[in-house]
Amino acid sequence: MLAIKQSLTAEQRLHRAVVLVMRHPDYVPMQGILSIGSRAVDDKTPTACTNGRDEWYGRGFIEAHTDPELRFTVLHENYHKALKHLATYDKLFRINGQLANMSCDYVINAKLIQEEQERAKGKADYKPFVVMPSGGLYEPRFLDMSAGEVFKILQKEQEDGKDMSDAGSMDEHDWDGAKELTPEETKELTAEVNEAIRQGTMLAGKLGGGLDKMFTDSAIPQVNWRDVLRDFLQTTCSGNDMSTWRRPRRKTMAHVYMPSGISEQVGELVEGADMSASMDRVMPIIRAETAMLLNTVKPEQLRVLYWDTKVCGDEVYDSNNMDTYESSTKPKGGGGTSPSCVPSYMTDNGIRPQAAIMITDGYVGGDWGTWTCPVLWIIIDNRRANPPCGKVVHIDSNKL
Repeated sequence: MLAIKQSLTAEQRLHRAVVLVMRHPDYVPMQGILSIGSRAVDDKTPTACTNGRDEWYGRGFIEAHTDPELRFTVLHENYHKALKHLATYDKLFRINGQLANMSCDYVINAKLIQEEQERAKGKADYKPFVVMPSGGLYEPRFLDMSAGEVFKILQKEQEDGKDMSDAGSMDEHDWDGAKELTPEETKELTAEVNEAIRQGTMLAGKLGGGLDKMFTDSAIPQVNWRDVLRDFLQTTCSGNDMSTWRRPRRKTMAHVYMPSGISEQVGELVEGADMSASMDRVMPIIRAETAMLLNTVKPEQLRVLYWDTKVCGDEVYDSNNMDTYESSTKPKGGGGTSPSCVPSYMTDNGIRPQAAIMITDGYVGGDWGTWTCPVLWIIIDNRRANPPCGKVVHIDSNKL
């Protein structure tokens, strides 16, 4: 690659690129993201690299590329930061590192190129603000997708025999470096990115522009649904298999304080599993997590109801076979999504659980049903779903 003659040093060109990106009306809302972490030029980095907080640019890479290509690269690295790619998709990287890298790059490059195409429309003398360097990955079909969605597509294509060996890359992703951040540093970084996106959203509004939905979505705090599930189950506990000194029994108050009963065991628990097609990938994960929690919160009986527009499967597990739940359960169904069929089925069959957990994509074709027991809704990939009763936790399946 031939070096491009410049009067400025690599450090000066990088600094100028960052300043021009910050000043560009389309990218002013990214100012906060561009200010996070450190930025350095070195002789070891072959292209450009980020660990999700800090950025490195190879001196040779800068010297070999034009200013529009350098601006593209700066934005590319900072989009990795804004979208928290290296924190969010570490699990995908461990499954297939090449496809995880490709997926993140495809998402960012499609966005940057689409923005540049919009700016150039109808302008014969337009001079590009950003140009993707050679080796960058671009396919317009991935516009407005998440890296998780792209990963699933690429994984399927690879399984079908598509050769990915010649797929290039215009930068490096320091996944190991991202994992080396301490929990405190990771927490601080997440807060910084979220705050930068919130500030950028407000600034975009003042400027009459808009910050892309992918960024505002990334700023939504991710609730740990496992903790919510555990807390929900534990708040339904009753019985006397564990003692606490929090409240004395009235009958013994006159003589001696005895511990009152509180239990880690619930009565009958119902798990209602939506069998619509969109749930296929996440149900094994949900089942595995539920199986682990059953060891902590021990129901006298677990009833698994598989449903679509009706209850298609009814399985019962007790102390004799509870540990076989994950391996022996047999999902049934696959039609529409009518959660009201579950409480109706329970009423018709005299099922009176202490609590119910409903796992669904929330694209409901009927009503949510009338419930006579506590219910936790675990809703996958549908933040618009808002059941009128019970407790709700939303899950992004790409972050499971």
